[in-house]
Amino acid sequence: MNVVIIGCGAVGAAIAYELSLVKQLKITVIDKQPPAQASTGAALGVLMGIISHKIKGKAWRMRQTSIQRYESLIPELEELTNHKIAFNRQGILMLLARNTDSSVADEEISQWQKLTEIRHTQGYQLEVWDTAKLQNICPQVEDKKIIGAVYSPQDRQLDPTALTLALVAAAQKNGVTFKFGVNVLGITPPSQQGDICQQVETTEGNLTADWFVVAAGLGSSALSAQLNQMIDIRPVLGQALQLRLGHALGNPDFQPVITGNDVHIVPVGDGDYWVGATVEFPTNGSHEISPDTELLESIKQQAIAFCPDLAKATIIRTWSGLRPRPEGRPAPIIEKLSGFNNILLATGHYRNGILLAPATADAIREMIIAN
Repeated sequence: MNVVIIGCGAVGAAIAYELSLVKQLKITVIDKQPPAQASTGAALGVLMGIISHKIKGKAWRMRQTSIQRYESLIPELEELTNHKIAFNRQGILMLLARNTDSSVADEEISQWQKLTEIRHTQGYQLEVWDTAKLQNICPQVEDKKIIGAVYSPQDRQLDPTALTLALVAAAQKNGVTFKFGVNVLGITPPSQQGDICQQVETTEGNLTADWFVVAAGLGSSALSAQLNQMIDIRPVLGQALQLRLGHALGNPDFQPVITGNDVHIVPVGDGDYWVGATVEFPTNGSHEISPDTELLESIKQQAIAFCPDLAKATIIRTWSGLRPRPEGRPAPIIEKLSGFNNILLATGHYRNGILLAPATADAIREMIIAN
């Protein structure tokens, strides 16, 4: 059975690798650019699964599937490819800030304590720390507005580009064909069969397949439009920066991701930290977004407020990327394209593409092998 995957960010690469473990499938992946570009290259790789407020339904199940799969996937890929993937197993620490209203702060801590109990019944750890414990374990957090923290030891962070490249290398070892620099010119609409698409036309000729998987992020809208099905996915820009401090914040042996007010401080080794990310929407109905330097500066200042030692750091890199956000419906979109029995959508993950890549791959594999 032939499968063509369109798109090779983290999601497309994860699907290719998981499908490569199914013996009867012959898989081809195409992308107009090299792997891990677009939104994958801009991501910080913070896997907020257990610390998320999702506790049931599809949204929680996908997070749970991914968090569990990553524990086996990373060593599996490292062994197959002989490449090291930066994978921070020291958890995520979420800072809780004082509100003007103390009753609101008390209520927030109460909600976190309830989530802790729920996670315990689900087999996961979550800890609510007071300021004394926070100061003792993470002395780098000196913001007087912080009233406590939530620590999630089983959540993770990884390097999205390294992950994607390892997925590609492992899938190649398993026989997957990758074609980069290939543009899709058109998807041939079905003729006699009615709901079966038979081929895609590309700059390298026509590709026929039994299944087509569209994992093209923002490019998914244009592909679906060729089949008169409008999947409305719009860009949201995110900017981040890399700071070089030259030494570890706080205890060098305990370097979790620190997050608060949607600002992430991500240790990446050797006294370097990624800080991000902004959330910038297009204006006036345009799909063009120019990075707002003031917003990035405000993210940096927020990180410094949390950990004042970062004021001494130098910026060695800034970057940005567009995340694919579905309009008028929840992210992500994992389903058959309306009117077609063999075109699967795995797209529109917005800010959770890296987190949900394994669960997405799992869902696509199940949809294919169930038929």
